[in-house]
Amino acid sequence: MFMNNRLIIEGRFLVNMAGAFIRQDDQRPIRGQLDWERIYRVADYHKITNLVYLSMLGNGKKIPQKWQDSFAERYWQGLQYGEICKEAEQEVLALLDMRNISCAILESCDFRNLYQLPEAASNIPLRLLMDEESYVLAKGYLVDLGYETDRFYSGFGERMKRVSGIYVEIFRKPPFQTHAYEKQMQFLLRRVFVKEPYHTVRTLSVVDRFIFYMAKCAYRYAQDELVIRELMDLYLYHKTWQEQINQAHVKKVLSDFCVERLADKLLHLSYMWFGSQEELKLEEDQRYEPEEYDVLENRILSRGILNNEDYEIDQQAIVLREMIEKSENKERRQERFERWKQRNAERRQEAGRKFRWAFPEYRYMCTIYPILEKMPLLLPFCWLMRLIRFLFIRRN
Repeated sequence: MFMNNRLIIEGRFLVNMAGAFIRQDDQRPIRGQLDWERIYRVADYHKITNLVYLSMLGNGKKIPQKWQDSFAERYWQGLQYGEICKEAEQEVLALLDMRNISCAILESCDFRNLYQLPEAASNIPLRLLMDEESYVLAKGYLVDLGYETDRFYSGFGERMKRVSGIYVEIFRKPPFQTHAYEKQMQFLLRRVFVKEPYHTVRTLSVVDRFIFYMAKCAYRYAQDELVIRELMDLYLYHKTWQEQINQAHVKKVLSDFCVERLADKLLHLSYMWFGSQEELKLEEDQRYEPEEYDVLENRILSRGILNNEDYEIDQQAIVLREMIEKSENKERRQERFERWKQRNAERRQEAGRKFRWAFPEYRYMCTIYPILEKMPLLLPFCWLMRLIRFLFIRRN
C-alpha cells in the first residue's frame, strides 16, 4: 500500500508540474526532499520527461546535477526528433504513394503542432494502417529505407526503427482486440480521405481522429497502460478543435464503442489536470461524482496496481477489461491450437518419413529385388528381407 501511495503522490507532483507548464502558470518552488531518481523514472514512464525539464528550469538548485542532466538529455532528444521527424515521415509517405501502397494515417508528428513549444511534445511515431498485401510490401520498402523491426504487436503489426531514432508503426488491422472496437474502427476507416499531395495515402477527419483518440484512451485505461502524456494530448486536441467537434455526434459514435461515459470522464479529467479555471467552468455540465475521478486518477498514476473490480466503479471500464481479457484468452487458445497443429504435422511428417524408409515404393524395391517385376506379390516378403538385412548390418 505504501508503494501504491508513493506512485500516486509522485504522479500528482508531475501532473501539477505539467499542468502549470501547459497553462503557463507561474512555477511554484520545489519544497522538501524528493527522490529524483524515482521522479525521473515515473516521468519517463508517463512520457513527459522533456516537458518536466522545461517546467523545472527555474528550480535547478533544488535538483541534483545528475538528474538535471538526465532530464536535459530527454529534452534534447525530443528537440532533435522534432527536427527530423517531419522530413522522415514525408519520405516514407512519398515512397508508399509512389509505389501505390494504400494506407491510412492513424497518428503522425503533426500532433507536435498542438504544443506552444513543439519540443515539449512526445516523440509520436508515424502509425499507418493498411491491408495484408500492402503491409508486406510496405515493410519491404521500409527495410530498403534503413528501418528495422524493433517490436512486434502480435496479430496487429510491428514497430520499425531507424538509426536516427525515427519510428514507424505499421498495422494490418486496427490495434484493438474487442469486436466492438474492430467493427467501429472499420466504420471510421470508410470515411478517410486522400491527404494532399498524395494519391494513395489517406487520413482521418478532425472529428473522426478525435473519436479515435477518445476510444484509444478508454481502451488503454482498461488495459492499465494509459499515461499522463496521452491525456495531455487528448486535452490539447480537444481544446484546439472543439469548435469543429459535434459532441453529440462523438458521444453517439463512442456509444457504439461502448465507452462513451468512460471516455467522457477521461476527457474531463484531462481538463482538471491541464485546463484553466475558465475551461473547467465550461465543462461543469459534464461533471461526475468526485470519487469517480479519484478512481480514474489513482488507477492511472498507480500504473494499474489499483486494478480490481472492488476498486473500479466504472461499469464500462470493467466490461471493456473483461472483453479484452476474453479476446486475449481466445487468442492464447488459438495460438496453443496452432502450435498443437504444427507439432502434430511435424509428427505426421516424421512418421511418414520413417514409414517410407521402412516400406519403400514398388519401383524402388524392384531395383533391389528384380524378381518383383515378375512376382509383385512377393513385395511384403522383400520388405521383410530388407529390414532383416539392415538389422543384421547394424548388429555387426
